[in-house]
Amino acid sequence: MTEQELEKQLQTGSFSPVYFFYGEEPFLVERAGRRVMEQAVDPTMKDFNLNIYYGADCKGTEILDTSQTLPMFAERRVVVVRQADKLPAAAQEGLLPYLANPCPETCLLFMAAKPDLRRKFFMELKKQPGTLEFKKLYDNKLGPFIASEAQVHGKKIDGAGAEMLGFMVGNNLQELVSQIEKAALYIGSRPTIGVEDVKAIVSQSKSFTAFELARFMGEKNLPKALATLQSMLQNGEEAIMILGALASHFRRIWRIRELLDQKMTPADIGKQLKINAYFLGEQVTQAKKYTVAELDALFERLYQGDVGVKTGASSATVLQGLVYDGCAGNLK
Repeated sequence: MTEQELEKQLQTGSFSPVYFFYGEEPFLVERAGRRVMEQAVDPTMKDFNLNIYYGADCKGTEILDTSQTLPMFAERRVVVVRQADKLPAAAQEGLLPYLANPCPETCLLFMAAKPDLRRKFFMELKKQPGTLEFKKLYDNKLGPFIASEAQVHGKKIDGAGAEMLGFMVGNNLQELVSQIEKAALYIGSRPTIGVEDVKAIVSQSKSFTAFELARFMGEKNLPKALATLQSMLQNGEEAIMILGALASHFRRIWRIRELLDQKMTPADIGKQLKINAYFLGEQVTQAKKYTVAELDALFERLYQGDVGVKTGASSATVLQGLVYDGCAGNLK
């Protein structure tokens, strides 16, 4: 099943008897599950026809018994199993016959983060037409997600605004949705969310500071980069998040630097890397300040910093050293 097929079922009311939503993106799994619960059962009869279980807390027999019970004064009963990947092995085994012959008056929904797809139960569950995997959204997929969320609020978002929001917030989808909703309210009757609107909405957040830190490092502006880092640390920003933001930014700077060395024009670089014109000029300028050797050394330092922070090194010491050496040209 695709997300588009699920959306069609939600709109037409032609629900599958068994759903299996799983994957590394819990926000999308939860949202899809919540929409099925809202649409598949009469809201006035939820107390009688909506049953929710948790995999670690049930034996499976109650799931089976409830799924085989006819709905009360309604067309359909919805049975939800959250944390299905924690179902005991005996419960999984007991539910297998039901998967082969599900009750047509019941909508049985399994939700899981990391199911073991090698187990027979999940192998059989995955064969169900209502199976949908929600994979982690990486940076190159955030733009379409942001645009679609803006449409939910009857708005468009321009390319620069979407790119900046994606960088500032990252792939925390719940936070992205929250910021898009704020931006839609902020622009009022205007149809399009622009980059300045994004700045205005997110400018007070920690994520905006990460955006500024990456930019100041790219410019090799040591005083501003250190001041920004100090502010982030005082605000309790996590070192891992800071390192991730810098890696994301300099990954693009490195690619631009390579293309510049191949004598490619900035306009062609923008087209090949799909960089919005709003950012292209300043990012090309930043790339010109670094050699490929420096960027190679910077990524080695980012890796070492990640390992160091995760093994107990001082976040402030690691990050201050990284920022100082990156801006002062001490990368080796």
